[in-house]
Amino acid sequence: MRALMRRLWPQTLAGRMLATQMLIVSIVFVGVGALSVAQQGEGVTDREVRRARQVAEQVTQEPGVRQVLGSQGEAWMSQAVAALESARTLSDSEGVYLARTSDGRVVAAAADDPLRRLPRTDAFEGSSWLGGENDDDDPETIMAMAPVIVAGELEPVGVVAVTRPSPSVWDDLATITPNLLTYLGLAGVIGVLGSLLLARKVKRQTLGLEPREIAGLVEQREAVLHGIKEGLLAVDLAGRVTLLNDEAATLLSIPQAGSTGHSLAELGADRALLSLFPDRRLRSGPTVSVSDESEVSSVDRVLLVRGRLVTANVMPVRQQGRLVGHVATLRDRTELLELQRDLDVTRATTDSLRAQAHEFSNRMHVVAGLIALEEYDDVQDYIRHITADEAELTARVGTAVADPAVAAMLMAKSRQAAERGITLDLDDDSRLARLDGDLSTDLNTILGNLVDNALDAVPEVSGRVRVALLGPDDGAVRLTVRDNGPGVPTDDTGTLFVRGYSTKDAEPGSSRGIGLALVRMVCTKRGGEVSVSNDDGAVFTVSLPTA
Repeated sequence: MRALMRRLWPQTLAGRMLATQMLIVSIVFVGVGALSVAQQGEGVTDREVRRARQVAEQVTQEPGVRQVLGSQGEAWMSQAVAALESARTLSDSEGVYLARTSDGRVVAAAADDPLRRLPRTDAFEGSSWLGGENDDDDPETIMAMAPVIVAGELEPVGVVAVTRPSPSVWDDLATITPNLLTYLGLAGVIGVLGSLLLARKVKRQTLGLEPREIAGLVEQREAVLHGIKEGLLAVDLAGRVTLLNDEAATLLSIPQAGSTGHSLAELGADRALLSLFPDRRLRSGPTVSVSDESEVSSVDRVLLVRGRLVTANVMPVRQQGRLVGHVATLRDRTELLELQRDLDVTRATTDSLRAQAHEFSNRMHVVAGLIALEEYDDVQDYIRHITADEAELTARVGTAVADPAVAAMLMAKSRQAAERGITLDLDDDSRLARLDGDLSTDLNTILGNLVDNALDAVPEVSGRVRVALLGPDDGAVRLTVRDNGPGVPTDDTGTLFVRGYSTKDAEPGSSRGIGLALVRMVCTKRGGEVSVSNDDGAVFTVSLPTA
């Protein structure tokens, strides 16, 4: 049965709405019809009762009816019966009776099944009476009585009773059917037209999609939003969260359950996340009017959110040309940073090997030239000299720096600087113990970027770069990189560590402005700090906690 109902029930939105409206209209039809029948029935009964009383009062005025109740009544009997029969025929009544008031016995009647005695009512006391033949609440026969009053008599001498059949429900329905059908038909037409217009409007608002298609789209949307690797965060103009998928909740470390409708501040979001929406209205909560809308947009903005590097893209969301909120896509860049660190170490090693190969090639040319000139003593002195310089550099770095990765970075950068005619020195007071893997990687990333910036800042041949490494002391490693370049402009110190900012001339699309931003992010992630000052050149100071 259920399968049959599903098969018979319309499948389209318009069909379902029309069927539902028709069902509602049908129920209204039945209710209105029942109420109309009940009201009409009361009216018909009331008319029949009043008609019966009118006939009874008319009969009481007949001379024969009055005389039959006197002392010579037998002589007037035929005339009285004729008057009763005439009244019955003309009024289409069931019966017309004449009874004495003394005992209620019927003395004359015009009926198929005449009564012998009338029930005593107010008519016997001189008042008209209306009711049923059996005097109950729902009589099958309507009865009306009128007293017969004779001149000279103080009391009525008789009573005329008229009975009429009580109208049935079908009689009532037949009476009201024409009007009822007209009204119900008009209501049905209005209901059908309204249903069609409503279905058309709803279909237009749902882009012509049926309910099953809309439900499928919603389910597919939820599956996609919670299944993609990128985080998705949407807020309205009042700063309340309207959408938060699983990945965004994980990246931002905020609860997903029950987040919709709450502001980011209420969910415990940190300052870095709130900075995505710098407009105060997006965080405070009041509703913003259309004239007070404020767009927020950001492309590939890197944030440090509770130990994670997150790249965010914020775009405005518009609906029918009106700004309704903002959506942010979030990507985890922590793994990319780790990969970039490893790449920095590999690049440093590659640069070191390239510099060594270039320097080795030059030295071999010198040795080959001296041998060709048969200057064998000079060959020995030259080899002894370059061997001593290499051994001195290796010994100096190896003695001061116990961490092999950092020592390898210094050696590579030293050779790279020598290739460009720049002197890279390790401060005599430097001492660095062996570090754990994460701290060594972080320090290498910072050291490589700061030395690269220093080598680019100093002039070739006369440039000098000095590196100082200390620690771990008091739970932190300290790094200082100074150069004899032009220094950092005072106006640039506030924006020096912003991604994409660079004091060097660069062509559009180049990768300038990344190194110092990466340095600050690594320091911030470990809870450290980086600062810059000028002292006959730029001086960068870094402090990295060991924990």
